[in-house]
Formats: sequence, structure tokens, C-alpha cells
Amino acid sequence: MKVLAAMSGGVDSAVAAARAAEAGHDVTGIHLALSRNPKSYRTGARGCCTIEDSNDARRAADVIGIPFYVWDLSDRFHEDVVEDFLSEYAGGRTPNPCLRCNEKIKFAAVLERGLALGFDAVVTGHYAQLRTGADGLIEMHRAVDAGKDQSYVLGVLTQDQLAHSLFPLGDTAKPEIRAEAERRGLQVADKPDSHDICFISDGDTGGWLGEKLGESAPNTSGPIVDSESGEVLGEHEGSWRFTVGQRKGLRIGTPAADGKPRFVLDIEPVSGTVTVGPREALAVTGLTCIRPLWCGTAPDAPLECTVQLRAHGEEHRAVVVPSTDGFDVTLRDAASGIAPGQACVIYDGTRVVGSGTIAATER
Repeated sequence: MKVLAAMSGGVDSAVAAARAAEAGHDVTGIHLALSRNPKSYRTGARGCCTIEDSNDARRAADVIGIPFYVWDLSDRFHEDVVEDFLSEYAGGRTPNPCLRCNEKIKFAAVLERGLALGFDAVVTGHYAQLRTGADGLIEMHRAVDAGKDQSYVLGVLTQDQLAHSLFPLGDTAKPEIRAEAERRGLQVADKPDSHDICFISDGDTGGWLGEKLGESAPNTSGPIVDSESGEVLGEHEGSWRFTVGQRKGLRIGTPAADGKPRFVLDIEPVSGTVTVGPREALAVTGLTCIRPLWCGTAPDAPLECTVQLRAHGEEHRAVVVPSTDGFDVTLRDAASGIAPGQACVIYDGTRVVGSGTIAATER
């Protein structure tokens, strides 16, 4: 096949491109320039999309022996990922920008352009596995390396996108990938993995939101209210500074009656009210999800399954009931600190069934 290898400049995407070439595919490497003002160097493991990353990707392509190009998708990334991130926080929700980037950029914008240029598929360094099911549909399964599994952030992919995707690393543990990179002579073999949010390179999400939203946010101040007594405990400078489950940074002067810490339970962006309470009040047993995306055929009856509610979160036993515009989830075991805006990814064993965006929670 004629494939595009999305090369971030890291070890995973470099080895994925090398494996695709070794398998006999006609591979062209591309680096996605997603930042309008890329820095020259990354800071440790924070961020990505720097000029350094682009150069690392180019050197890896040279070692593999494949053509290499840089695609500037910074405007679309800003509109579909950064602006979405800002609007979600301003609306009191907690988005996952990596999931949105996969949905809108890597497997929409890139795949659309690639197919138009005559390519058959996109290969990435994501840790997930693809199989053909008994019904002929493409199934996505968890990676062998549970600690690196990225099926959660790929849960937004459609059947058509899965049919044009390759994930060569899903059957291998990460230490083996680094060892393979070294054997192949790839200089990125020991390069630290990137983490946190790529467009917030210093890791200070609150500070970045304050700089970007500032006075334009719906509420620059509001009350912090105790869930049990209704007492106003203090004032904040923007509801977008908080997320459900947050403990640090509340700056509440009045201690709880039992002396235990309080956590953010709810964010109401219209009034600017942030409600706090005890840890046990974070437990939720039900979810309402919107924007459903199914990896195959949507279920037409209640589904006994498991769900994952965070990128690195545990699985929860659940029953999913499809609705006309989404699905409802009853959790067999309560989950803690779940925020609207996060993704709910549905699994049948290791297979991804589909996903949705959490719109509301039920305690």
C-alpha cells in the first residue's frame, strides 16, 4: 500500500514508519506543523511540535530511507483543537484535546488530504491493535502494553477511518520499541515521551487559560459554595480555572467541619458558581453521553460492557443503553471525579465499541 507515516519526531512514530517500510509499503513521512509559533526546542518531555521535533522526524526519515515533508495544519489545529479546548473550559467542561486532535486532525484532515493525493492509509505510532472481525468490519483492540494503550484517545475513529489506518506498535511493549529504535540507528531511541497538553509547553494549564480567556470569559469571578451547608466560602477569579475533582488551588479560608479537604463537585459557568464538598460526593453512578461515535454497528439493545472515562483511568463495569442522540450509562461500580466534557469509551473485552462525550453525571 501507499501510506503516509505521521512522524511527530518521537521514537514511537519513527519505529512505526520503519516497520511500515519494512513490511513493503510505499511510505512517505510527514511531520504536522501544528503550532503557529513553534519553539526551537522542547522542554524535557513537555510539549511537542517544535522545530527540534521536526528535525528529529526528518533525520529518522533519512535513516529509514523514505521521502519526508512538513504539512502546515496550524490554522486547522487552532480552530478545531485549541479553540474547542478554550470554549469547553469556558463552558464549565473538561475536554480531552488529544482525543479531539485524533478526531479532527490526524484521522480527518490528514487522512482526507492523503486519500485525495492517492495514499491508501495513514500509519501512526499509537499503541492499539486492528483486527478484522467475523462480520468483515475493522475492530480496534487494546494494545498489548496496557501501560501505553491509547485506544481510549482513538475511540472517536469511525469504521471508514479505521479501514485506512495502520498501528504497527500495538503488539509490542514500549521498552522493546526503544530497543528496536536503537538497533535501527534512530537517534530518537532515548528521547523522552511527550506528555501533558502539547500546546501548553510549560504544563501550567490554569495560567495558560487565564492568559487566553481572561476578561473575555463568561465569568471572571464568582462564589465558591459548600455543597452541604450552602455557605459561600470564598470568591474565585474565573470558573474556567476549575475542573471536577480538583482539590488544590481552591484557596478556601474556612475549613470543613470535619477537617477533611474539599473537592470541586460542580461548575456552573453562567452564574460562575463553583460547588465544593467532601471526596465521597464525587462518586457518580450514571452518565448521559452525547455525540456518539460507533466503531461498527450501533447497539440496538442495552449492552453489558466496560467503560473508560479518562485517558489513563481504570475500566468500570457498566450497562450502556443507546438513545436517539447518544447513550446512557449505569455504572456497576461508582466512579469518582468524572467531569462533563470528558470522553466515555465503551469496551467489549479489549474491543472498542464506540465513544461519546459526557454531558451530565448522576450521583
